[in-house]
Amino acid sequence: MTPRQKPQKKRWLLRTPSADARARLFCFPYSGVGASMYNRWPDRVGPAEICRIQLPGRENRVREEHFDTYEALADELAHALLPHLDRPFGFFGHCGGALAAFATAHRLAELGMAVPDLLFVSSQVAPHEGPYGRYLTMDETELRIELERLTRLMGSEPVPDLIDLGLRVMMADLAANRAYRTPEPVVLPTRIRLLGWRDDQEVEPERMTGWVACAPAGQCERKVLPGDHHAFLRAPGPLVDELAEGMSGAVAAAASH
Repeated sequence: MTPRQKPQKKRWLLRTPSADARARLFCFPYSGVGASMYNRWPDRVGPAEICRIQLPGRENRVREEHFDTYEALADELAHALLPHLDRPFGFFGHCGGALAAFATAHRLAELGMAVPDLLFVSSQVAPHEGPYGRYLTMDETELRIELERLTRLMGSEPVPDLIDLGLRVMMADLAANRAYRTPEPVVLPTRIRLLGWRDDQEVEPERMTGWVACAPAGQCERKVLPGDHHAFLRAPGPLVDELAEGMSGAVAAAASH
């Protein structure tokens, strides 16, 4: 690096959070894709601004190295998000994204930083009960077919070169998922709201009960929403209502202290 060159700033969020939002909801992408998976979501739910997290190795961060493990990701992301944790905030993660969200919340707690007021967990088993899911046992050909299907679900037609790139990302993401398991339940000092999906064939809602052990007593709620494993991509009304209600409660609780 020459004296005139500066290290490139890592863009963990698609855009800088606004200063006027009463709360923020940070949304983690799941395996194989980036922040664009939330393109169909509104920019706000209730009082909370939607803050789309972009992970390295994909989309506008394609030239960066993969994060390798959820623990390494959580350590770096916890520090990167710190300037934006100055008001009530929550984390949302679906499938593999839920594990990344949990690991980051855990790291924030370990560092004595602000922790999410609410952790929304969609379609994932508790970290002490995983790893779980058919994606984890797929070979490269099967993953390619699945990635092409996911691309169409997100509203685009698969492009072979982009599928090749996405496949490398997905395989690295799934390796991180396979490697992540806590030996026993880790209790976070935050509320957890479990969001299962009635027609989910990947992670049935009844498999998510282990998360109760990861929240303080009485601070874990379960909801089953209509739809299948990928219904959340469309930001259906029942999901938006759950997120808005949860974040409104976080704002109200903060105001009462």
